[in-house]
Amino acid sequence: MANLLWLQSGGCGGCTMSLLNAESPDLLTRLEAAGIELLWHPSLSEETGSEVHALLQRILEGELALDFLCLEGAVLQGPQGTGRFHLLGGTGIPMMEWVRQLAEKARYTLAIGSCAAYGGMTSAGINPSEATGLQYEGELPGGLLGSEYRAHSGLPVINVAGCPTHPEWVLETLMELVWDAPDRQRYDAWQRPRLYTDSLVHHGCARNEYYEYKASAEQLGQQGCMMEHLGCLGTQAHADCNTRPWNGQGSCIQGGYPCINCTAPEFEEPRSTFLETPKLAGIPVGLPRDMPKAWFVALASLSKAATPQRLRDNAVAEQLIYPPTIKHKKNN
Repeated sequence: MANLLWLQSGGCGGCTMSLLNAESPDLLTRLEAAGIELLWHPSLSEETGSEVHALLQRILEGELALDFLCLEGAVLQGPQGTGRFHLLGGTGIPMMEWVRQLAEKARYTLAIGSCAAYGGMTSAGINPSEATGLQYEGELPGGLLGSEYRAHSGLPVINVAGCPTHPEWVLETLMELVWDAPDRQRYDAWQRPRLYTDSLVHHGCARNEYYEYKASAEQLGQQGCMMEHLGCLGTQAHADCNTRPWNGQGSCIQGGYPCINCTAPEFEEPRSTFLETPKLAGIPVGLPRDMPKAWFVALASLSKAATPQRLRDNAVAEQLIYPPTIKHKKNN
């Protein structure tokens, strides 16, 4: 059995809430099938207080192997680098010190969610709690453990980024590590698992026909593409949300809200509000990946000129008005 310890730091607990939505099979059945024993989770385990302290001490003393150290939430280093904004209950020791020591014992260290990976929402604004990620502070390498940190497997921190992260991203990453040898090539430049970041949120989007014709929604609740006016970053965001939806059918875009690229470092500090598309001379600043600006302008102009009236009207409606035309075969 592979031992997994899950700790929570500065965050909302949303990644745990998402993890509980694992299905076919459920979370605990999946862990058992993969040969993973959950040593402790602050929301799911019965042990508290001295029992948890004793468990952590056994790991630090080498009596109990730690295969997976999972941290959810940003590391709180404040005030003034002391970490005393977040003490592990009953120990008087900052959580960041526990994490630092446990990471030295772990075969694999995983940052669960964008807060643990890069600081995320917890680090937004003036960041009074001095929140940071495990191995990144926003886009900058470093974080709590430093850019040179490697777990006993030889891998750096694995950033299962997302806000929240999808339960399958977590579970498939764990299963991949249990069953296969460590391989740095399975992670992208931000140390995120490529099993989901080799896709774009744009892939599988139910609004792709509107995107292709640049038939755009102007307000939330309308049917059209949300890239041109409502800040949708699905063409730039690395994740498979629309081909691997939550609960079998949900994603931000399917729920009527634009993608905010929550798997990326510093997504919480956009250049404008989440519901606004920054433009320069009327052209969206954030263009699709690998697409030159001149091409986009030319294709967008052609697409708008060719937009069927059905899409023009449906794009700014709150529900479909006109269905696709039914064509009858002509008699010979």
